[in-house]
Amino acid sequence: MMNFEIFLLIAIGIAGFLVQTKLQNVFKKYSKVLSPGGLTGREVAEKMLRDNGIYDVRVTCVAGQLTDHYNPATKTVNLSEGVYQSNSVAAAAVAAHECGHAVQHATGYAPLKMRSRLVPVVQISSMLSQLVIILGIFTLHSFPALFWLGIAMFAMILVFSLITLPVEYNASHRALAWLEGSRTLRTMEVEQAREALTWAARTYLVAALSALASLIYYLGFADRD
Repeated sequence: MMNFEIFLLIAIGIAGFLVQTKLQNVFKKYSKVLSPGGLTGREVAEKMLRDNGIYDVRVTCVAGQLTDHYNPATKTVNLSEGVYQSNSVAAAAVAAHECGHAVQHATGYAPLKMRSRLVPVVQISSMLSQLVIILGIFTLHSFPALFWLGIAMFAMILVFSLITLPVEYNASHRALAWLEGSRTLRTMEVEQAREALTWAARTYLVAALSALASLIYYLGFADRD
């Protein structure tokens, strides 16, 4: 059983590497395709926010590559340098996707609200769960509660990953619908944006599968004991 669990972890790890590599290649490809209107990522984001009646969200520039994110606490759409200044199809897709999260926030999208509430718990679980599980493995006979506490903490990471899936897919759906409906991109460019966002979403799917496989692996210690 443990051999299968290890194989599963390795397989998902390889899948994650392949998906991440494909994502980077797709974004590199469509970063060279100019959007028909010539809008930069910042301009796309600002336009989508206005079109959705959102005026209390700022669009900012952050360092790094593919570091784009929406922060509901500060109400900021944070775009990486390569997206903020670029007028490519890839930049338009990323900017619209992050604004999709802002629209979710403004409309009270339930999965986003749930994920936001879990952030403090998941931050602690991410830091401590593996340490607690390892210590719990060594004390399974004398103090099994420690092991199961670690399992519970890690399960919260899995729950967070699962809730993230509809949040990300829905944001992409909103982004693509707006890009097409507002005629920011033409049909061909919308399909290119769809491909880019689809591969981005698959990284979250792999993350969820990885968390599930890790949980199964850890539970295997209890079964073996």
